Amino acid sequence: MTKSADPADKQSYRQILKSTSVVGGASIINVAFSILRNKALATMLGPEGIGIIALYNSIVDMSQAIVGLGINASGVRQIAAAAAEDDTKRVSRVVTVLHVSSLILGSIGSSILMVFSSEIAQITFGDHQNTTGVMIVALAVGFQVLTGAHAAHLQGTRNIAALALMGILAGFFGLVIGVPLILLLGEHGIAPSLAGTALVNFLTAWWLGRRISVSRSSISITQALHESGDLIKLGLVFMASGFLTWGSAYAIRLIVASEGGLHAAGLYQAAWALGGLYASFILQAMGTDFYPRLTAISKDDDECNRLVNEQTEVSILLAGPGLISTLTLAPAVMALFYSTEFQGAVDILRWICLGMMLRIISWPIGFIVLAKGAKAVFFWSDVAAAAVHVGLAWLCVPVFGAAGAGFAFFGLYVWHTVLIYCVARRLTNFRWSPANWKLTSAYLPISVFVFCSFEFLPLWQATGLGLTIAAAVGLFSLKTLANLLPQEAFPRMIRPLLNMRRV
Repeated sequence: MTKSADPADKQSYRQILKSTSVVGGASIINVAFSILRNKALATMLGPEGIGIIALYNSIVDMSQAIVGLGINASGVRQIAAAAAEDDTKRVSRVVTVLHVSSLILGSIGSSILMVFSSEIAQITFGDHQNTTGVMIVALAVGFQVLTGAHAAHLQGTRNIAALALMGILAGFFGLVIGVPLILLLGEHGIAPSLAGTALVNFLTAWWLGRRISVSRSSISITQALHESGDLIKLGLVFMASGFLTWGSAYAIRLIVASEGGLHAAGLYQAAWALGGLYASFILQAMGTDFYPRLTAISKDDDECNRLVNEQTEVSILLAGPGLISTLTLAPAVMALFYSTEFQGAVDILRWICLGMMLRIISWPIGFIVLAKGAKAVFFWSDVAAAAVHVGLAWLCVPVFGAAGAGFAFFGLYVWHTVLIYCVARRLTNFRWSPANWKLTSAYLPISVFVFCSFEFLPLWQATGLGLTIAAAVGLFSLKTLANLLPQEAFPRMIRPLLNMRRV
């Protein structure tokens, strides 16, 4: 029997669910855009073309992580901390320095990538034919760094609605810009579509950022140097983390492509995109609202631990049914979002779903390290994670093909969940709440059971079993979430039913 939360706690759960629902609503709209975009690209380009897109994106993401020096991520923390103290002048200074620094760094990054475009094309694609494409996507690096500065401003001030709108528009522009260019130019349109979408996303972020009123105050050179120094000191840790994260993703795609060609890289990319699709709105909500909230109370260990446990509980309840459903319906989901040419990605998708379940559990704990500003711990845990992820892929892909990359992701989060829990215990004496122990002890074995059913049962039996379990888990999650919310969060007409159930 689920115990109802205390009234004060219910307001906190309500805030978590409110921010998650806003971001989740935007994600649902983006799912519709993704279906149309992926379907069109899969039909026009096939797995090989999707593999090329994935490699270009890896170049952009890794370059952005390096040249941005992590100042956008550290800017979120600085802005959130100043906003929590109602220090409007400090917020203004940080935002000003952040925008100027991003403009300089983005310009430098795009220029460097253009200069070394031939070498990067050789490393990534094995020839120089894509040199022009690399030069074009170099523009996307600069635009993404600038977009990140405006997003950091919105996130640090917890402007959830604007961030959600930015996400919706990004999905829309990815559809209306990317698909026509590739339709007209084929594979040669991939790089221009990425650069064009990045430009429009920057303009959108700039427009939304302008709508936030920031107190205008003069800033001296000394103050600018001080603020930029603070941004860069913490930002370098974020930069190293971003480089390790995107660098390992780039390395794994190279490993898959070297073993199975661009076709295998396309299958892996399709599975990766779908595996994170449902979980993404929960993970985005953590970064959008939960991280600034946690930063604001980071000096109080007990409050930190309470908020992390609440976020973890809500995340598991929301993610569990969707991930089990995706795991069960992997063939149908792959055909819906891509095409029957991508059925080879089904096994990869199932492994990624298992890994995503662990990711949902471990991510809230990881934000303790960020909120506390524990730079060394944050850096070395990311170094270890990158080594484990790439190492497992290097060992497994030659043996199991592209599915080995999916297993590597699952193995990474088995290891990372244990590590980050031990780290959080040392930092704040963190412990999972009894509710989270019960949920973890139930949802993880259930997910593994559904996964294994496809190995030992006929497809129709395993699918029926998986759907039945997903429905049961969904009903339990819905009932539990209802108990965590105050009655005023529900429509007036159903409140009597809630009272009857809780008697």
